[in-house]
Amino acid sequence: MRLSIPLAVAVLTRLASSHGRTDQVDVAIVGAGLSGLSAAKELSAVGKSILVLEARDRVGGRILDVKLPNGGVVETGAAFIGPSQDRVLALAAELQLETFPTYNSGENVLWQDGERVTYPTEGPTGNIPPISESSLMQLAEAQARLNAMAQEIDVNAPWNHPQAVELDSTTFDSWLDGATPLEEARFLFDVATTSIFSAEPRELSLLYVVAYIASAGNSTTPGTLERLTSTAGGAQERRIKGGMQQLAVKLAERLGKKRIALNAPVRRVERRGDSYQVTADGITIKARHVVIAMSPPLAARIVYRPQLPAQRDQLTQRLPMGSIGKAIAIYNQPFWRADGLTGQVVSDSGVVRSAFDISPEDGSYGALMGFIEADQMRKLDDKSEQEIQLRVTNDFVNYFGTNAWNPIGWVIQRWDNEEFSRGGPVAFGPPGVLTQYAPALTRPFEGIHFAGTESAPYWTGYLDGAIRSGERVAKEILDAF
Repeated sequence: MRLSIPLAVAVLTRLASSHGRTDQVDVAIVGAGLSGLSAAKELSAVGKSILVLEARDRVGGRILDVKLPNGGVVETGAAFIGPSQDRVLALAAELQLETFPTYNSGENVLWQDGERVTYPTEGPTGNIPPISESSLMQLAEAQARLNAMAQEIDVNAPWNHPQAVELDSTTFDSWLDGATPLEEARFLFDVATTSIFSAEPRELSLLYVVAYIASAGNSTTPGTLERLTSTAGGAQERRIKGGMQQLAVKLAERLGKKRIALNAPVRRVERRGDSYQVTADGITIKARHVVIAMSPPLAARIVYRPQLPAQRDQLTQRLPMGSIGKAIAIYNQPFWRADGLTGQVVSDSGVVRSAFDISPEDGSYGALMGFIEADQMRKLDDKSEQEIQLRVTNDFVNYFGTNAWNPIGWVIQRWDNEEFSRGGPVAFGPPGVLTQYAPALTRPFEGIHFAGTESAPYWTGYLDGAIRSGERVAKEILDAF
């Protein structure tokens, strides 16, 4: 049985739109993810009239919590926050949302060449996979080289790096061929790549990867690859009690139902004199400024008059979404904890090659979340949920033993098939894109402004980056009034 009741359903009646209306506001905001809602928060705080137009029947964008029949909640979208993610941590505190540590006690599972071994998360050999010494040395050297390159990046303009063209014309795959020729070192980098980007190394520009690493920090904390991949001290360190989507739901409730229209996909943005006419299904908005708070490829589906600059349009044609899904198995209890396991996995085979324990803090039931990413997700986009469940169960049995055979329920989320997402967690940069087109990510066009986590200098691809982008466009607009 699939367990999937959107948590936001309870607030939809309070945020429901009244279609067939025409409004006039200072700013129309397209998209009710954290980037759009953050822009709305900043603008409304200084008295600007706003309306947020959201295509879905809920707020949150690529954050989606699902309520289980037992009263629990699991995150099928963004699920973790961590150190140096200042803006999302500040928002959680402002909304009085409590965080708790991601379960990280015991040993992780390494599945390699059909065999399972475990290794501790703490201690003198903590969080180091049990691979050969030569492979570990190669892994460490490659990681150090990437971090060193990241230190040289201007996070606001990676394309200004002296070797930007060379780095941007190199795939991450070809760089890894030279940096990690040993099979064990390479496999760990491959898993890290798909886990971070939901894309294969061959799809990514080396410049994009290095810039993404550089973004994993803040103005005082340099980004590192370790911060992207780690649980303790990294991007997966903490969770929010009751689910991550509360960030969006509570922020939307503060804005009020009159400022948010759901089920309102925007079709056209047209200049009319000194304002814009924004046309959504059943709603027409007139606004002095427009915020496009969407991923670039989806933003390209809107008709703009006058046309956007060619560089912006070319950019949106070249930034694909990653391919990602989550398969979450629900158990009566987190049995792997009794076996001394964290629930975290690194694997070289199967459809799930990384996994996490996303059970509630009190461990009152078990929830194993398996990431299905990149090539593995694309193979399953058109398969039945029953087939996905079977294949994920086989993986979980390999990783956690025969107790994994009997989940009491499932939640399957395929972001590739979501009409208003078409993948995730981020639109990534293939070779040649950053150096030629990336300045258009943030450059406004007349009264149209572009937000979204892809445009953030810090924590690109994360909730923190989404919030930063919304705050940036709000400042742009206020400076223009």
